[in-house]
Amino acid sequence: MNDVWLARRLKKVTNRQQDHRDPYQRDRARILHSASFRRLQSKTQVMGSGQSDFYRTRLTHSLEAAQIGSGITAQLRCKYPELSNALFPNSDSLIETICLAHDIGHPPFGHGGEIALNYMMRDNGGFEGNGQTLRIVARLETFSEHYGMNLCRRTLLGLMKYPQLIETLSKDEKPSNDGNFRQLKADEWHPPKGLYSDDQDIIDWVLEPLSKSDRNLFQSINEQKTTNSHHKTRFKSLDCSIMELADDIAYGIHDLEDAIVTKVVNRNDFEQEVIHKLQLIDDTWLQEYSDTLTEKLFSDHHHLQKDAIGGLVNYLITAIKLTDLNEQGDIDFTEPLLRYNATLSDSTAQALKIFKDFVYFYVIKLTSLQRLEYRGQQIVMELFEALSSDPMRLLPSNSAKRWQYAVGNKENPQRIIADYIAGMTDDYATRLYQTLFNAHGASDYQLT
Repeated sequence: MNDVWLARRLKKVTNRQQDHRDPYQRDRARILHSASFRRLQSKTQVMGSGQSDFYRTRLTHSLEAAQIGSGITAQLRCKYPELSNALFPNSDSLIETICLAHDIGHPPFGHGGEIALNYMMRDNGGFEGNGQTLRIVARLETFSEHYGMNLCRRTLLGLMKYPQLIETLSKDEKPSNDGNFRQLKADEWHPPKGLYSDDQDIIDWVLEPLSKSDRNLFQSINEQKTTNSHHKTRFKSLDCSIMELADDIAYGIHDLEDAIVTKVVNRNDFEQEVIHKLQLIDDTWLQEYSDTLTEKLFSDHHHLQKDAIGGLVNYLITAIKLTDLNEQGDIDFTEPLLRYNATLSDSTAQALKIFKDFVYFYVIKLTSLQRLEYRGQQIVMELFEALSSDPMRLLPSNSAKRWQYAVGNKENPQRIIADYIAGMTDDYATRLYQTLFNAHGASDYQLT
């Protein structure tokens, strides 16, 4: 692999005595030892983070995605030995790093928190969890003074899930805004999936090795025909495509396990919305496997549930292939990391979508969970309004200094407030809310 993808923005890297790690092993260590990664243990995945010690959190989800990501890489190395040396490092550290870090930018209270921050930042560049991830690892974390974790360029490219600015992707029609938090309709304030203009310098550095034509193509978008829909990016790098598949499998299969074991979903709905649809897919193995899937997943014998889940994950991982995008129409990438993507076959992708849709409509959209998400949404907006009313008084000292610097240098001070809130766990945000607004709240609570 070209050394340009191993480069770091801060070129001087501390040499540890007898340190034999490769660059991506160093990156993985920086993710694992970061405060942002630890905070994922108290951030909502699907169920509320504090409701049970069984439910998956953002942290356990990220660990599972990393394991799946390394399994995908092993499959691709075996299937494409002629491309392996050119495309993949010798170890799994790169993909594990990207999978471990992929959710670091997500705020408290899941998508409710993301919608709340996007609304509060509507006139100041917006907010989006994936864009926040890049910002944290490349600017905010404290492994270096100005460059965050100072990760390798290829690692950052792998985390750049939607390589275009939010402003470029925003829908043409802006939602109406009457300033009443309680009346905010979540569906109208989902952010476009993209990056912040505040981080243009990071984006430019990551994409610097690309030719002009590769960069233009990589950042090209699919414009939506309706004025009420956000535009979407077209491409992602090879490493990012592996991470996204690992993320989808962890979400669609492992999060389903949470819902079944905790009896959030019932057997009849699963039969109707999953099994019947799987039986229609032209895949002999899948049709046979689905015959006994309900019985195993809803069994009181947990080893049968684990065996069924493991079989599904293996089915999806082993079906993943490398696709040469240059064989599709007008695409002509010269950079191999953009030219190749990990993909599923049509039938396997269809099966995964069935599982993801089931989790979305029968778990995430449950009224009880939506009410919790709404509550979190309100907490985040109230906190943002309070902190922005008098930042030098209410922000902790480090964030207050950053806010003051941004004001003095004509940068975006509201982004500093969004950074602070986005970094909170569910519990921290709740306690701070009680401190500020509840007369009988945690009066001894310290703002750190």
